[in-house]
Amino acid sequence: MSAEDIAVIGAGSYGTCLAVLFGNHGHRVCLYNRGAEAAAAMQQARENKAYLPGHKLPDSVTVTSDLETAVRGKRFVFGVTPSHGIREVLGRAAAAMDPDAIVINASKGLEDGTLQTIDAVYRDVLPERIAARATFLSGPTFAGELAAGMPAAIVLAGHDPQTTLAAQTALTGINFRIYSTDDVLGVLIGGALKNVIAIGAGMSDGLGFGSNTRVALITRGLAEITRIGVALGAHAQTFAGLSGMGDLVLTCSGDASRNRRVGLALGRGQKMPDILAAMTQVAEGVKTAKVAKQLAAKIGVDAPIIDAMHAIIHEDVPVREAITRLLSRPTRAERE
Repeated sequence: MSAEDIAVIGAGSYGTCLAVLFGNHGHRVCLYNRGAEAAAAMQQARENKAYLPGHKLPDSVTVTSDLETAVRGKRFVFGVTPSHGIREVLGRAAAAMDPDAIVINASKGLEDGTLQTIDAVYRDVLPERIAARATFLSGPTFAGELAAGMPAAIVLAGHDPQTTLAAQTALTGINFRIYSTDDVLGVLIGGALKNVIAIGAGMSDGLGFGSNTRVALITRGLAEITRIGVALGAHAQTFAGLSGMGDLVLTCSGDASRNRRVGLALGRGQKMPDILAAMTQVAEGVKTAKVAKQLAAKIGVDAPIIDAMHAIIHEDVPVREAITRLLSRPTRAERE
């Protein structure tokens, strides 16, 4: 495996873990941190003490607050900002990118207002050639475990087979196995909507409901995600894979999940403003619940779990009242 020049845009826990991962694999990585003081502190300490403590940056990783410097001349550019920052940050970075750069999205979410998936946002803000060759990374991976070198599998989706294969071949490592697919929409929908279901799973556990309820939420949540994805044109099989069931199970059951932690706090009686005020990182499911409800309504797909999460998060409906509404719906066949 040859050494590659990689930019990682976004120095939260996941962006930092990718920088550590690829640096340890022998690649040259430039990690963009928007705060000048924070970037300088990371560069000096060789560690992201705020978001990924305990994992040292390899010598091949450089931290900068200069966005153009970060992306200029890089073969691979990873976008790892919160989804609401993609349009602004990637839009600014676009002019400095090499025309042959392969952009790899690792953010998860749907854009508020437009209801667009991330590939559509990329088409708006990136040059046509770069947007057409962009790829989208998603799957069951927690940042701390990746940075520690624990084995993991993930999926890379792209519209251009040659570009997807090039990225898959160059970036797969012995402890980081990348699978490929052409179902960009399915990968993006699964990665976005699982965060909403994970809030529900955490809420269930916070209420003390136990394993039966959590697994019911995961299973019916997957059915809901699949219905929405297929209605939009995604392949049903994608949702049984790493970016669907795999990521959903991890995010619903792993305590490193920020979305699950939001749900736990709600189940234990905390209020959304207090939960959000205490968080130092974004829980994408909070914003996505709003967009997902609007999207499901627009395409005419029944999404009762998403509706319940929206009611609790954005309409201030009491948790137990929303659960009662959810469970008292008319019965239906499992495949519906």
